[in-house]
Amino acid sequence: MTNADIRQLEPQPVWKNFADLNAVPRPSKHEEQVIAFMKAFGERLNLETFVDEVGNVIISKPATKGLEDRKMVTLQSHLDMVHQKNKETQFDFASEGIQMKIDGDWVKAEGTTLGADNGLGVATIMALLESTAIPHPALEALFTIDEETGMTGAMGLKPGVLKGEILLNLDTEEDDEIGVGCAGGVDITATRSYKQEDTEPGKTGYRLTVNGLQGGHSGMDIIKGLGNANKLLNRFLLDGFENYGLRLSEIDGGGLRNAIPRESTAVFCIDSIHTEAFEADVAELAEAIKAEYKNLEPNLKITLEPTTLPEKVMELGVQEALIKAIHAAWNGVYRMSPDIKDLVETSNNVARVRAGGGELEVLCLTRSSVESSRTDLANTVRSVFELIGCEVLFSGEYPGWKPNMESPILKVLVDHYEKLNAEKPHVAACHAGLECGILGQNYPEMDMISFGPTIRGAHSPDERVSISSVQKFWTFIQEILKDIPKS
Repeated sequence: MTNADIRQLEPQPVWKNFADLNAVPRPSKHEEQVIAFMKAFGERLNLETFVDEVGNVIISKPATKGLEDRKMVTLQSHLDMVHQKNKETQFDFASEGIQMKIDGDWVKAEGTTLGADNGLGVATIMALLESTAIPHPALEALFTIDEETGMTGAMGLKPGVLKGEILLNLDTEEDDEIGVGCAGGVDITATRSYKQEDTEPGKTGYRLTVNGLQGGHSGMDIIKGLGNANKLLNRFLLDGFENYGLRLSEIDGGGLRNAIPRESTAVFCIDSIHTEAFEADVAELAEAIKAEYKNLEPNLKITLEPTTLPEKVMELGVQEALIKAIHAAWNGVYRMSPDIKDLVETSNNVARVRAGGGELEVLCLTRSSVESSRTDLANTVRSVFELIGCEVLFSGEYPGWKPNMESPILKVLVDHYEKLNAEKPHVAACHAGLECGILGQNYPEMDMISFGPTIRGAHSPDERVSISSVQKFWTFIQEILKDIPKS
């Protein structure tokens, strides 16, 4: 299967635009090419198109005949995508387009993230803007940038730019779910310098790798209790330090803050006289951890291999402090919502751990739908790393989106979903960060809702989107646009 096959899927207007979009490199923070692509798209349709000062693209389209008296609708999706790939995959997100394939009812990518989050939303809006046959009220398409690594597009959108009274955010990942709220978040960055020491004689060098984990979205998937490669690797480092005098040289684990870490590696050495016992203990602990995760992480791999003896190791006091701090740093669900069944209220993802060459860095993302709870957990994590001498900074803070169960557009969506599918939708808040909360600060009177097709494995190379779900979603949004309330 090739990208050409994707274009033949139904609904063709959506998949054609998705294939066009996925041919354009668009990693977060590097959206120049996709901004130009989207601007050219709007201008080619002779629609009012402009790019604001931060890079958001806004395209407006007049109402079709008979729907001029309806409220204007803002259709919103983000242009950027998470750039994750399998270690063995050779791919440059800055210059290459995504290679896709069909697997049964799913569209996937070849060893990378697919970009269905939020590319299917973008492609759907493009199809609506192109159409000459679909009835709709006046439309305003808002394509934001950098949603995945800071939401700077939504944060930089000025008051008064948007004219719509209703916002349809197309960034929910279950086709039977209607989103009415989301979590806010804050990035935590802990850094410090340290002295390196010469490696003493009589040591043996090792490389320990934890990989094969599922990874996934650090908001939507955090409730699953999946393995975090940074935390699992650290269990071996703590055991090796306490029992065999392990001396650490390097750590390289995880990647983006919003992705649960799938891989982590450490280079270290131990006294050569302990190698046999150490290797036996590592094997025993590896089997114990695999047993813990056998149903959640069936592909988990833990590999210990001899390597060149490192010339330098981390100073002993800092090493002990770092290993214990990573062990103590909260990871996973912190509190479930007492108000909404099965909703994670507050969580933290220990996303990135890097140490080597005299510098260390730990990156986390704390999320919560309750601001005070988010502050509490962020301060908990901060305290752990400040106690070991790190400088800890909070950045990229964004608000949650408070549910409005009396929303008029919510009623429209619920009614049409029931008519189309003969069942009730799942109306819920989510633990991911959506741009609705940020946009609502400057547009407090805008009635907002979120929905979308079914996407699995977002933020990981296992990302995939259901073909039948996209058809369901396409039918649903057309029915909604026919029934927008009057102004």
